[in-house]
Amino acid sequence: MSTEPTRQSQPSRPRYFPPAETATPEGALVVGGELNAELLLDAYSHGIFPWPHSDDEPLVWWSLDPRAIIEFAKFTPSRRTLRRLRSGQFAATMDRDFTGVMRGCSMGPGREGGTWITPQMIRAYTHLHQLGHAHSVETWHEGHLVGGVYGVAIGGLFAAESMFYRQRDASTAALAVLVAHLKARGYGLLDVQQWTHHTGRLGATTLPRATYLQRLAVEVERPVSFGRQLEGDPQTLRD
Repeated sequence: MSTEPTRQSQPSRPRYFPPAETATPEGALVVGGELNAELLLDAYSHGIFPWPHSDDEPLVWWSLDPRAIIEFAKFTPSRRTLRRLRSGQFAATMDRDFTGVMRGCSMGPGREGGTWITPQMIRAYTHLHQLGHAHSVETWHEGHLVGGVYGVAIGGLFAAESMFYRQRDASTAALAVLVAHLKARGYGLLDVQQWTHHTGRLGATTLPRATYLQRLAVEVERPVSFGRQLEGDPQTLRD
């Protein structure tokens, strides 16, 4: 499935933020505001995301250039990860423990995010989850949460925020399940914000911010929903 947009769309201006194009070279756009659902949805719909350091410091909103995404056709989970899913070593669920995934991403070994996931962020994104705009995929082993990934969904956009593991391959397994699900549901844009060596090994690439914003403008208007149960087969991702 191609994730290229089928039509051109001029990005709209955000309601509560300056245009993303006015960010500093490092990507910082504006300081201040609150972590609430209205601001978060406006931000993600226009290529902006919060990246705080602590609940005691001013909130900074960012729009990076370039922007990292994962094209579904280029996603390359390891064969070992797929074997562990196929063998049943990991059981995968969606939206079973959203807050648990966020907490896992915020602390402990194997976090692939960091302490920027503050208690205020957990509360705000949990509320966004309750409103149907944030979702998680969890991996379990013998009834214990051992990995997961969470993010924000608007139209055909899924903005993956962070993932964590407590067992080897558990976070990558969750991401593989997520990618298969997004493909099956008809999503067109999987945003991972920053390119890292880890996401690069999985197939992440970068786009100029202007190109990203054009694709984003198309995707957020598409009638796509996350659904209520997992769809797609991660084993087909390397076919």
